Order: sequence, then structure tokens, then C-alpha cells
Amino acid sequence: MPGAGAAAKVEAMALLHIIDEWDTDLASADPLGFPGYAEKLDGLDHESVRTGRADDAVVVEGDFDVLGGSMGVVHGEKVVRAIDRAVDLGLPVLVEARSGGARMQEGMVSLIQMARTAAAMGRLRAAGLGSVAVLHHPTTGGVFASYASLCDVIAADAGATIGFAGPRVAEAFTGVSVEGRSHTAETAFAAGLVDFVGGPDAVAHWVDGALGRTPTPLRIRPLPAPGTDAPAGAGSARAGAARTAWDEVVAARSRGRPSGIDVAAALVDSWTGLAAVDPTVRCGLATVGRQRVVVIAQDRHAGNGRPSPTGYAQAERAIALAARRRLPIVTLIDTPGAEPGSDAEQAGIAAAIARVFLALADAPVPTVGVCVGEGGSGGALAFGVTDRLLIQEHAVFSVIGAEGAAAILYRDASRAAEVSELLRLTSADLEALGIVDAVVPDDVDGVVGAVVDALGHAEVGRRRERFDRVAHRWLTTST
Repeated sequence: MPGAGAAAKVEAMALLHIIDEWDTDLASADPLGFPGYAEKLDGLDHESVRTGRADDAVVVEGDFDVLGGSMGVVHGEKVVRAIDRAVDLGLPVLVEARSGGARMQEGMVSLIQMARTAAAMGRLRAAGLGSVAVLHHPTTGGVFASYASLCDVIAADAGATIGFAGPRVAEAFTGVSVEGRSHTAETAFAAGLVDFVGGPDAVAHWVDGALGRTPTPLRIRPLPAPGTDAPAGAGSARAGAARTAWDEVVAARSRGRPSGIDVAAALVDSWTGLAAVDPTVRCGLATVGRQRVVVIAQDRHAGNGRPSPTGYAQAERAIALAARRRLPIVTLIDTPGAEPGSDAEQAGIAAAIARVFLALADAPVPTVGVCVGEGGSGGALAFGVTDRLLIQEHAVFSVIGAEGAAAILYRDASRAAEVSELLRLTSADLEALGIVDAVVPDDVDGVVGAVVDALGHAEVGRRRERFDRVAHRWLTTST
């Protein structure tokens, strides 16, 4: 057991209290006979990691004060046993990492613990159980590159050193300073490598939410001022007149209209956001009507509203998380389409979209999608391959934006209003074509009720049946 000084240190950093500590009797046999190492081991009264059970989770808690938190054979064995016990108990795992990496004095016997702990995390994933990591200062090397990075969601302490090679090692090998470029919690967050960075209280609250222990509301910015994204002079929906297809396009694009992330804020009771380098695609572990789900919400008001390859990768990660955690997926669709520029093209935007199509089509969990604004082309439909697909009354979904269609047909984008009538893009049109299952009210409360109801009725596999049915309806044979 830890001595008094070490115990105080552990208590200061511990996020969950271990009520039953495990494997305190394990000790290293000094596999290399490394000079002076046996004496160091004799001076230890505990190892560089504590493991045990908290009330509702299994805890793996690193201690940097013991040989730099390094992972030797005992550290690795304790982590492997703890994760396997979590599988047996059906509990999630909380990892509090604080380590300098593999233990040099144990050589390859230390290094293979990376493979062993990573494999144990694979067994946890296969069991459909959750995992949460908090990266304390510092977290580097073998711990970071094995079980810590394999957790479902990851937070880091503000100001913590985070990296595979420590900063001094990286600079020694490359001859280039890493300062301001990498190896901090903040740079890892900016790169999408961690999901949250904050001070001790904020991280503790985030952990409670990630484990589903306390509600954590999704906080968003106020809606933009009213206006439209329509071309200048295109007009707007006419009060008291029959609504045209172009009126519906204008309504769907209104800058005062809630986008996917705004609807998500009303829909979820709890939200643990995943990394969002591209803010047009926001993903999170959430609670909807007391049910844990994964939500993928688009934000038309972020930038130009067009997802980049990074945005599609964020969605792909969220779908994979839902699949292994066996959680339903809710998508909230609102984008004029994928980013079409040269940078996106060179980064593989087409392949990124294709991977989301495939991931959502293959997801072994119930899925519900709602078009809450503008669904533009394949960049939007990739999020709509769901068992139940709904659309708000004044939302639209189209093979191409009306301006793009007009440019192709007439070489004149200003004829967008005229062309929109030909595209059958309104909610009524889409329901008649069989593309969507239902039209839902054009208010946030109506969408919330519709999603909760759809989650109760979504059957895995309906996503394929719907689109097959539409395709077969419009097939004919030559005579």
C-alpha cells in the first residue's frame, strides 16, 4: 500500500475513490538484472499504478512519483487484470494516466506491456463496455501509445505535457523545438487527439458526465440573427401565399433557423462531446429520454456549414464508438453539402464521404436521422442512411443545390428558384417519393418528440429496405 506521502498525492489527483484495491502483492523479479534496479524496487512500497473498483467503474490510476510512472511488468499486469475484471463485472473503466512511458530497467519485458494492455482494451471493447481516460501531467510514451489512447473518450488537464516521445526526446532526435507546436494538452485538443481540456473541477465534471453519472447539458451559442443564405434579391417565403419549392429552400436556409447542433441541445439530457476540429460536424455521447445514444449533429452556422474530410472522419469515429458500445445513433442533418475546394479534394473528401456511407450502413445498432434544415447532395445523405429517416416540414433535401442545378442546366445560377421546382426537394415531395419515413413538425419540441418515438421503433436493417424499395419502384425494363 502507498506510504503517507504517496497516498496524499494519489488522493489529490484521484477522480474516483477506489473502494477495493487489487493486486497490491505483485512485484517485479528484475528481469534484466539492471544495475541498481533491485535496490530501487526494494525501496518501493507500491507500484506506478493503482487498480481497483470504485462504486460504478474500474479505476486504473497512474502515479508519476514511482519511477516516473513507468510501465514495467507489474504495471502492465495490473492493468491487464483490472480491464479483464471490468469485463467480468460489466463495468466501464476510468484510466487516470500519469507516466513517462515504458520502464527502461526492464527492457523488452516492459515494452511488451504495450501490446498486452492494448489487447485487454480490445476485450473491453468487444464486451461493449465503456472507457474514459484522463491524461494528467505528464502522459507520454508507452502508456499514452497503448491503453490510454484506446479509451472511448479522452480528457486532459490544462497545461499537461502529452505526447508519444517526451519533448526533450523529440527535440534531441529531430533537432527542432516542439514548443507551441505539439506535446501539450492544448495542442492535442486542437489536433483532435483529446476530447476535452480543462482545470481539475471541469475535468472531474466531464468524467462524471462521460460515465453517465451526472447530466451535462450541451451548451451552444445563441442562434444567428434572422436572415437568409439565399442569393441577393431571391426573396423569401411569402406570408399568406402558397409556398413554392424555393420558399422552402429559403426557409431551410434561414440564419435564424435552428441547425442540427441547436436541435441536439434541446434533445439531449446529457452530452459528452467528441473532438471537433471541424465544427460543422459535432458528435457526442449523449442521453436522450434516459437512453444512452451517440448523436451526430451538423452545424450549418459554423463556417460555411460544409464538412471537410476531417468532419466526416469525426462522424466515422462516432459511428464506430456507437457500434462497439451498442448504442443507438441519432443524426441531425443540416448542410448545403461537402466542402468542394482543392484542399478538401486533395485530402480525400470523396473517400471520406464513402466511408461514412459504409459505416452508417453497417452499424449494428438502431439509427434515426432527421433533416432539420438543408440536405445537400451526397455530403448530407451520408448522414441519412438510417433505419428511420425523418424530415422537418420546412426542411429540404436535394440531389444538388438549386444554384448548382441551375448552373448546370442553364449556365445561370440566378435561375435557382425556377429549377428548385423541378427537383422535388420539399418534405412533401420526399415523403411521396418514399425517401423519408415521415414529416415532423417544424419546431424543436416536435423534433424531440419524434426522435424519442423513432428510437423506440427503429429496426436495424430498415435503412437498406427503404432505399431499395424506392429504387425498385422506379426501375423498368426495355422491351
